[in-house]
Amino acid sequence: MRRLALALAGLLSFAAPALAAEGGPALPAQSWSFNGFFGTYDRAALQRGFQVYREVCASCHGLRHVAYRNLTALGYSMDQVRAIAATIEVPTLNDAGETVNRPGLPADRFRTPFANPLAARAANNGALPPDLSLMTKARAGGADYVYALLTGYTNPPAGVQLMEGMNYNTYFPGHQIAMAPPLNADQVQYGDGTRATVQQMARDVSTFLTWAAEPELEARHRMGVQVFLFLILLTGVLYAVKRKVWADQH
Repeated sequence: MRRLALALAGLLSFAAPALAAEGGPALPAQSWSFNGFFGTYDRAALQRGFQVYREVCASCHGLRHVAYRNLTALGYSMDQVRAIAATIEVPTLNDAGETVNRPGLPADRFRTPFANPLAARAANNGALPPDLSLMTKARAGGADYVYALLTGYTNPPAGVQLMEGMNYNTYFPGHQIAMAPPLNADQVQYGDGTRATVQQMARDVSTFLTWAAEPELEARHRMGVQVFLFLILLTGVLYAVKRKVWADQH
């Protein structure tokens, strides 16, 4: 289950610079509910994506820009959020100045899984797993890139010799990536009965990480629609005024 976390670490650490430097392979465009002028997040997909993050990614990656209370935007009730937050322990100081752990609260931000960067590197073969809060905004292709990378593992074509410890990935620049295939069918068990195929889990976690990076997306889209309608109305009013003004000149 740590393999998805390590794959995402590779994503953030060197995948996007390689795409920028080498052009990168063309990403297959995906149809996302949040794309487009009227785009919105699919709440069921967000909850499934959170489950993938929680069960697979969170052991190595933090989400420091997201507080547990923000999960209400995914459709969870506050009681559910309290229960989710309470499953983690947060270090704090007691009256004697000693460090003790308390159950997490909705106001707490997602826990960093390691005490410090040295501990993180020691647990991940020298690699520092990055925080995932802004991953899809920071990488060219956004959700399309995450999905393509997570589903792009395959056997190398005939005649292609992989370097030791590398894996073939169709959408990774150079096609050789150190991360092993991170997702396996039925790796998680979705509560809504959705089959946890590799493609489904990749779509869901890509959706969740897009929300984590852009929680204001729906509000921005609503504002854009309102501004667009206002401009249409204003154009009509200005046209009517123009006709009235010019009519008086004849």
